[in-house]
Amino acid sequence: MGIGGETDGGGSSGLTRRRGCFDKGDFLPEESFQSWGNYVNALKRTPARLADRVLTRSSVEAELEVKAQSQHEMKKTLSWWDLMWFGMGAVIGAGIFVLTGLEARDVAGPAVVLSYAVSGLSALLSVFCYTEFAVEIPVAGGSFAYLRVELGDFAAFIAAGNILLEYVISGAAVARSWTSYFATLCGKEPAKFRIHVDSLKEGYNDLDPIAIGILIIICVMAVMSTKGSSRLNYVASAVHLVVICFIIIAGLIKADPSNYKDFAPYGVRGIFKASSVLFFAYVGFDAVSTMAEETKNPAKDIPIGLVGSMVMITTIYCLMAMTLCLLQPYKSIDPDAPFSRAFEMVGWSWAQYLVAAGALKGMTTVMLVSVVGQARYLTHIARTHMMPPWFAKVSPKTGTPINATIVMLAATAVIAFFTQLEILSNLLSISTLFIFMLVAVALLVRRYYVSGETSPANRNKLIVFLVLIVASSIVTAAYWGLSEKGWIAYCVTVPVWFLSTAGIWLLVPHARRPKLWGVPLVPWLPSASIAINIFLLGSIDRDSFIRFGAWTGFLLVYYLLFGLHASYDTAKVFESREMAPRKAEEGQAPTA
Repeated sequence: MGIGGETDGGGSSGLTRRRGCFDKGDFLPEESFQSWGNYVNALKRTPARLADRVLTRSSVEAELEVKAQSQHEMKKTLSWWDLMWFGMGAVIGAGIFVLTGLEARDVAGPAVVLSYAVSGLSALLSVFCYTEFAVEIPVAGGSFAYLRVELGDFAAFIAAGNILLEYVISGAAVARSWTSYFATLCGKEPAKFRIHVDSLKEGYNDLDPIAIGILIIICVMAVMSTKGSSRLNYVASAVHLVVICFIIIAGLIKADPSNYKDFAPYGVRGIFKASSVLFFAYVGFDAVSTMAEETKNPAKDIPIGLVGSMVMITTIYCLMAMTLCLLQPYKSIDPDAPFSRAFEMVGWSWAQYLVAAGALKGMTTVMLVSVVGQARYLTHIARTHMMPPWFAKVSPKTGTPINATIVMLAATAVIAFFTQLEILSNLLSISTLFIFMLVAVALLVRRYYVSGETSPANRNKLIVFLVLIVASSIVTAAYWGLSEKGWIAYCVTVPVWFLSTAGIWLLVPHARRPKLWGVPLVPWLPSASIAINIFLLGSIDRDSFIRFGAWTGFLLVYYLLFGLHASYDTAKVFESREMAPRKAEEGQAPTA
């Protein structure tokens, strides 16, 4: 389905007519941008349009129908086996091979294994929330599409911006880590492969040209074929798992139990602080949900692929973290290439090259799957015109979103060239935890609220309980971050969270049952996901929150100047074609 002809405000002419390499319709085809007069009038109507977009929710049918904006469909070639390997390839990379050493040495000590367990639990809860949405709404938009259906356009856009930031930062962090292990494989220090510039600010002054080179190679792979990427992922992930097994077995052979005598030198706070950063190691599984549109049987394949891969990944992470701290004292762990250097320190210098080669293969698959996922997010966002529709195009030859892939990789390369890993990992964790929390909230809304069916009384009870769950979680996290020895506030916030969740369970009837696959233990599981994600946010440093706030502020400015008016025009065209979205307040949303 198109969004309109040459005369409708959200016209598809920009997607079908060509006037050279680029056309105005590729980027701003909507009625609000056809002339300066139209744009000024649109800006005057910003308050009314914003109210409309805040209260308007999309529908599953609209999310499925909007796929036509890409002109060509993505090919359904993936099974649960593909998804499980994509999940493994998407996640096991820089997080475990680099951040483990950094967090064990400076933050958690040998108790870093518990940090991985906490992060893994949080990720697993989020995985369950994702599976129901991915099965019921099998489109490339991932969490953006899920939030658009349940929380509305505005919340979805803010999340979407952070999703894109998450992928750019994650790809940049892995690319820089790739350079570190490549240097180890060559028997050199990572600094030898980077260009230090004194005139630039600390943290942004070690330029990494190798990171850009590997990202270009990954970009070429990603635009060729999704199935081809999957096959390459098979081979690389299989080799990667062999190396991981070697690390665990050989590491335990050379283990020294005395290294575990001082198990938690930084206390419980160190464990949770490390956990909030190590959540980075689990980033990537949400990319698998964006492949739902290319999955043969989403109801079967997505739950098996996502949950199965996450259980395996958490187990592997805990074993590897335990092995590293048994190999050497935590204070002597190398922050750049911890596993390679650990084998060198115990006298197995030859093993460091095998480990470095395996780590490089793992990071390569992480980048490949990340690129595949981020391009599909941007594609679906562009289908709604919150971003220019030029990004939504899918190549008829390869069946992949080439424009979105290239642009996202270019942004990733710029960040990777300048920014150090420590800065990237903290900022990435904030965006990811924020998005996962919103998806859990959206799942509760999906189960307990259906516009036009849920009574006002039950709707109001749901809103009150959700506000209390989120607020009690925020206060718990803030108290944890500000008070090192306090405990009184927990006696209030934890019971409030528990009673609010119980209130939904006992007092709010289900409004919708999943058709094909449902998350178990609702509302307890998504409520626990909200609490633990927000709690981990409380352990992240202040500077990262400042960067996160600056990025969110930029998103708001873009949305008010462009995204709001483009998506408003597009939505009105859908409504004129009997594709009216559901409204958040009993179908009554203000119109401009």
